[in-house]
Amino acid sequence: MENNDELLLTKDGLDKLENELFHLRSVKRKEVAARIKEAISFGDITDNSEYEDAKNEQAFIEGRRITLEKMLRRARLLEKSDTADFNIALGSTVKLIDLNLNQEYEYTIVSTAEADPTEKKISNESPVGKALIGLAAGEVVEVKVPAGIFKYRIEAVS
Repeated sequence: MENNDELLLTKDGLDKLENELFHLRSVKRKEVAARIKEAISFGDITDNSEYEDAKNEQAFIEGRRITLEKMLRRARLLEKSDTADFNIALGSTVKLIDLNLNQEYEYTIVSTAEADPTEKKISNESPVGKALIGLAAGEVVEVKVPAGIFKYRIEAVS
C-alpha cells in the first residue's frame, strides 16, 4: 500500500488507532521525558544506560506517533455502502469450515492496520483474506499458504 492510498478502517480499528495515538501523546511522552530527566540527574550521560534506554524509547514512541498520524490522515471509516450484503468484503465476519480438519473458524476481515490474529481479525491482504474477498456463504475456496493448501466452506457471512 502506498502512503497516499486511502486506508479503510472499521469503527473499532479507527478507535484503536486514535486511542493509541492519544496514549502516546498524553502518557508515554511524559513518562519517557521524566525518565530522561532522572537519568540526566545521575551525571555524565556518556556511559549512562538509563539515559540511553530512555532515549531509545523516546525515539520509538516518536516513530510510532508519526506512523499513526500518517495512517489516520489516510483513514476512511468503512461504511455499509462499501460492502455488499452477501459477499465477503472488508469488515465482514465470516464463519468457515476447514474441510480437511472439519473444524470451524470465525474471522473478521480487516485492513492490514487492524489485523490481529489473537482477536480473530485477519488482513484482507493475507492469503485467506484475499481468497475470501468477494465470495458468499455456501462457496468452497482453496487457499494456498506456506503450510500447504487449505480448503474451506463458507458457512455464513455477516
